[in-house]
Amino acid sequence: MNILVTGGCGFIGSHFIEYFLSTYPEGKVTNLDALTYAAHPDMLKHLDTLAPDRYSFIHKDITDPTLKNWIKNTKFDALINFAAETHVDRSILDPDSFVRTNIMGVQNLLTVAREGGNIRFVQVSTDEVYGSLKSDSPPCIETTPLDPNSPYAASKASADLLVLASARTYNQPVLITRCTNNYGPFQFPEKLLPLLIANALENTAIPVYGDGKQVRDWIYVVDHCRGIDAVLQKGISGEIYNISSSGEAPNIEVIKKVLTLLGKPHSLISFVGDRPAHDRRYGLNSSKIRKELGWSPLFSFEEGLKITLDWYLKNTEWWKKVRGKDYFKYYQANYEKKFGSLTSAMKEVSS
Repeated sequence: MNILVTGGCGFIGSHFIEYFLSTYPEGKVTNLDALTYAAHPDMLKHLDTLAPDRYSFIHKDITDPTLKNWIKNTKFDALINFAAETHVDRSILDPDSFVRTNIMGVQNLLTVAREGGNIRFVQVSTDEVYGSLKSDSPPCIETTPLDPNSPYAASKASADLLVLASARTYNQPVLITRCTNNYGPFQFPEKLLPLLIANALENTAIPVYGDGKQVRDWIYVVDHCRGIDAVLQKGISGEIYNISSSGEAPNIEVIKKVLTLLGKPHSLISFVGDRPAHDRRYGLNSSKIRKELGWSPLFSFEEGLKITLDWYLKNTEWWKKVRGKDYFKYYQANYEKKFGSLTSAMKEVSS
């Protein structure tokens, strides 16, 4: 199988390429990436060494209107789209870039796939399109109504609707995956776990939004890649598949667990003003992909977390190099500038 992966230098996309090349000895991957801030040059070097004869890289943006001319000269069996602006904080401060990449970019890729031989198209989406769940609500299924709250989530929901519209209007072979919070090696340190690990290792305060009781559903990135592959290989065109290991946990519990595993004091926890329109809980029901495609997670949260912590401990040079500014403080400061004083849900947390 010869596939085109967009956004393959990002966290999940790069793991998928590595998984695909190691799983399919005859498989070929072309990685198309714009190399934005979260795509570090080390990632390119890493991917280049995996299977040079079966991997190639193209530096392009998914909004590039000339892509449809380029793809006509290459025979691909499928296109998997990982390319996206992904961080909620960034979307609050700069929603325009999310509309451009996550909506206009996806529409361009749909045209590219259709005019490039109507190739199989997999859109990698997110659980955030369903919005915030109540504490007593069952996890979302694929038919749960979309109710996005952040500009990021709204842009991903919009893209999903465009993908489904292409299936119904043009009979285009498309699939959508929606996954929960990913974690693992090489994750950019603006997301919760790598930010937490980096701060803890440097004995720096761990900023926690609000009361820290926001619930997230965690999955190790390799399990997510396996789920995407199952959908690529066996999924039914026009269908949506939730991917989840059913690992719901409050952020504050995850933070305490990491600090304990690293031998760091819980006194590093520092509560700050909450994020605007912060979703309280995410949770996915993944029974569809389990029953229909035979997928199930291989890694428990504890197993995946151990692998992740070991990697960050052994690769301090990498995360220190890409860490740059303190993103949490950067976002908080810019919230204050843009929206005024934020309400802080400050609460004592026992150590």
